[in-house]
Amino acid sequence: MSYSRTRNVTMDLAAQAFWHIPGRFSLARVIAPSYSLRCVVFHHVSDEESPFITGMNVRSATREFEGALKFLTAHYSPVRLEDVLADGDGRRLPARAVLVTFDDAYASVVEAAAPLCRKYGVPAVFFVNAAFLDNQRLAPDNLICFVANVHGMEKVNAAAGALRRNHVQLHSLSEVFGSFLPSLTLGERNAFLEALARSAGVIERQLAEETALYLTSKQLRALASFDFEIGNHTYTHVHCRGLSQSDFEQEIDRNKTELEALSGTKVRAFSQPYGSSKDLTRDLAGHLQRSGHEAVFLSESVANVRGFDRFHLDRVNTRTDSDNSLFFDLEVLPRLRSVRNKLFRNSDSTVN
Repeated sequence: MSYSRTRNVTMDLAAQAFWHIPGRFSLARVIAPSYSLRCVVFHHVSDEESPFITGMNVRSATREFEGALKFLTAHYSPVRLEDVLADGDGRRLPARAVLVTFDDAYASVVEAAAPLCRKYGVPAVFFVNAAFLDNQRLAPDNLICFVANVHGMEKVNAAAGALRRNHVQLHSLSEVFGSFLPSLTLGERNAFLEALARSAGVIERQLAEETALYLTSKQLRALASFDFEIGNHTYTHVHCRGLSQSDFEQEIDRNKTELEALSGTKVRAFSQPYGSSKDLTRDLAGHLQRSGHEAVFLSESVANVRGFDRFHLDRVNTRTDSDNSLFFDLEVLPRLRSVRNKLFRNSDSTVN
């Protein structure tokens, strides 16, 4: 059995065991008692597999997503972004406060997820990339995923080789998203995507229009009726660690301006594409504050304890296949990671 398979089986067994312990929520609090705000992130809610999605771990089946909402409303107190911003440090939020969020610009959020959120009275924040609205182009991840699934990794490597002759051979999508893409500048990434489309014979605009993966401007404007707030997710879904000041204007400011113009509401929060704190550089954090953002969200599945920093809020990308998994992913693992991170910080400070 592979390491990843063994790990998944172990996690499933632990989740089942923990869920059936009497007083499980009280027991979880022993690990880290000051867990204040739970933030959950979803992406694409659909019952259909797609070559644009398969291999990215972003799809939730409709039935499973509804099950997650039932779980959250039964055991937690859903809150709005407004509640988080008004509270400031998480000390006055309701018990087991949870903020539901969505990333990317998938139309399935309006078509499938938002009606279910309204049914269960769950407000949400939807972090959108304006570049993909109205299906004029494909998001980089979806283009890469489509080429790899339909044409094979050979085409992905051919495009990478055209950019960097001595590039290390890529064997999986996880390597593309985990190591290759983060190493590229914005200009290099754009050159790679152009080479990829050529290599696979893809006419991007035509493919985007045919698949209709993303929101229309009309759907974006309709989100307010579902008690959804719109947030900034960069213009073209980029890793931010290598962005320059001029890139900030293109990716951060342009996206905020266009979303505000289309929705008629202020964009107050930013979600880091790919969710890594490595991309939240000091320059980016400063720019976000100066440009009117009031909160920043990552996706490293760490507990937000009382006194949290609104410019470093973490979210959980949870499994939705069972209440066991939801509880373990949302209540236990973030606490363990929070304790681990604190211990490592203390260890580093001792060494220094």
